[in-house]
Amino acid sequence: MRGRTLPHSRLGSRGVKTRRSARRAVVLAVTAAMGAGLLAGCADDGGSGSDSSGGGNSGKTVVKMGLFGAFGFKEAGLYDEYEKLNPNIKIEENVTQRNENYYPALVNHLTTNAGLMDIQAVEVGNIAEVVSTQADKLEDVSKAPGVKSSDWLDWKWQQATTKDGRTIGLGTDVGPVGICYRKDLFEKAGLPTDREELAKSWAGDWKKLIKVGEEYQKNAPEGTTFMDSPGGLMSAILGSEKVRFYDKSGKVIYKDNPVVKQSFMMTAKAAQDGLVGAQTQFQPDWNTTIANSKFAAIACPPWMLGTLKEHSKGDTKGKWDVAVAPKSGNWGGAFLSVPKSGKNVKEAMKLAAWLTAPEQQAKLFKVQGNFPSAPATYTTPEVLDAKNEMTGDAPIGKIFAEAAKTTPVQVIGPKDQVIGSSLNDNGLVLVTKGTSPAKAWETATKTIDNNLEK
Repeated sequence: MRGRTLPHSRLGSRGVKTRRSARRAVVLAVTAAMGAGLLAGCADDGGSGSDSSGGGNSGKTVVKMGLFGAFGFKEAGLYDEYEKLNPNIKIEENVTQRNENYYPALVNHLTTNAGLMDIQAVEVGNIAEVVSTQADKLEDVSKAPGVKSSDWLDWKWQQATTKDGRTIGLGTDVGPVGICYRKDLFEKAGLPTDREELAKSWAGDWKKLIKVGEEYQKNAPEGTTFMDSPGGLMSAILGSEKVRFYDKSGKVIYKDNPVVKQSFMMTAKAAQDGLVGAQTQFQPDWNTTIANSKFAAIACPPWMLGTLKEHSKGDTKGKWDVAVAPKSGNWGGAFLSVPKSGKNVKEAMKLAAWLTAPEQQAKLFKVQGNFPSAPATYTTPEVLDAKNEMTGDAPIGKIFAEAAKTTPVQVIGPKDQVIGSSLNDNGLVLVTKGTSPAKAWETATKTIDNNLEK
């Protein structure tokens, strides 16, 4: 899975942790503290990188990619395929596992217009800031060979498009949300296990999902909770709302927008009542709850299936299923951008266009589970016939495709990640430790307002 917000940087994908370039001094201080390796765009933090010396690439143009988390291009064989089609090209990737480490360095490089890779990934929670403050440093990728805006979901294309019509990022995946659940644990708790019956029971209202959780908890197998974490639940709820933290004019409205506080309080009560685990997603103790089957359901974009597979024990394969979520929403996704100061802009444009073309998105989904942002793929065998070893015969391609097509076009602001992360880290986490929801909301909003003023 790609490291994307709440708190692995996926509340907006792959939940949210953004820094504004306007806070340049803060960003520079943070990146400096992380060390020269990060400033050079070479932070590893457990990720994988490539030898950028060019050794063994005599006569070839080396196109370097700066990524965070697991995009899966290499694992799906796309680099090898492109290099065979273009023998004069060698692709090298530098991967920083966590976006909260990757993004400050990217902002610094964009601000100084130095040290940038030929292609730089941008997380969906950061794209609004990059579009509004750094677009002049990036190529208009709508002009890349073969690119047609109609190949992407309209809302995905618009997320990376400036007010004057320049598009500075080509969409990779999206994160349409379903509800993944353990059939065996649901059965032990006396709940239905049929995906369509469950979807009907909570259709249209997240409160109905929580009601199912209350029923689960009455007869829950010992030591288990209904859902994995408060952060995951809130990410899914907010991901189904069109307007969250900003209005269309760009004004911060998170405290005045009733759906935000309602989502927070709904999640906080579920945490108080013991319906969700006390863990923070993508941290070691949360990974352990997956391995030890400590929860029965999880808000589940397609990339979450890879996370479940990574941390689960072998005997859980096929015990999961996936049902349509109460409301369609998006959680995750990214873009590929081409810096103007890159050494190989022309070849980078070609590669970015090829990697994000519908054909490659379909291949990537089949191998890695990254769900395409190209709707033309939704009728291909790779998507329509898709199955996953964790969810058995569940028609995951059909379920996630329908969610993607019906997801609302969200208003994304430059500090979505700051707001989303703080609601979790400085709010919901406190509830799991005994703080009242009202006090946790107050603490979170004070923290957010302080950060917004910086």
